[in-house]
Amino acid sequence: MKNLKTRAIDVHEKLLEAFGEPTWRNPLPAIDELVSTILSQNTNDVNRDRAFNALRTKFPTWEAVRDAKTEDVINAIRLAGLANQKGPRIQQVLRAITEERGALDLQFLASLPLEEARAWLTKFNGVGPKTAAIVLCFSLNMPAFPVDTHVYRVTGRIGLHPEKMSVEQAHPYLESIFPPETYYAAHLNFIRLGREICHARKPNCESCPIKKLCDYGKQVNR
Repeated sequence: MKNLKTRAIDVHEKLLEAFGEPTWRNPLPAIDELVSTILSQNTNDVNRDRAFNALRTKFPTWEAVRDAKTEDVINAIRLAGLANQKGPRIQQVLRAITEERGALDLQFLASLPLEEARAWLTKFNGVGPKTAAIVLCFSLNMPAFPVDTHVYRVTGRIGLHPEKMSVEQAHPYLESIFPPETYYAAHLNFIRLGREICHARKPNCESCPIKKLCDYGKQVNR
């Protein structure tokens, strides 16, 4: 594990050299980030943001979204795809949070231990480890490492997690090998690497800044 941690840091530092220190969009309040991340499932960032903005334009508050006709919410978020699933899911989560907390505000999570905050979020239907980690990391500045499709594929090819490990298992595993202060930048730079170079079907290993540190890249070179 010690060698793996050293390797993880080497990969992180090499990506910083190649891509620089990444910056997430302006942080959203945690409840906004939660809804945005639900919208992001199985779509791209552009359509996620369009659907989010359309939802906020039609409904001035999250309480209004919660109490609206489901059909109206679905119509507002169609740009994100899977609106028939995401609309009811968003409303169900908003209602469940209101029932438990009395208000649609998740700032209290920042005062909880990480695992308690993560467990609180993931108990809601439709809020998985990735969604919870994004809210915790980017809205509440807590040490959670979000693992999306790109992060999972890229770190697997590099050899930073076992090949048959599930995405869910990869969250705590990657958190254990990367220092917490690297989570933010490492997550974003892995996504960039996956989108621009380490494609799912035809990875461009020749252009990869970490090919010498990557198990897959070494096989290609051989």
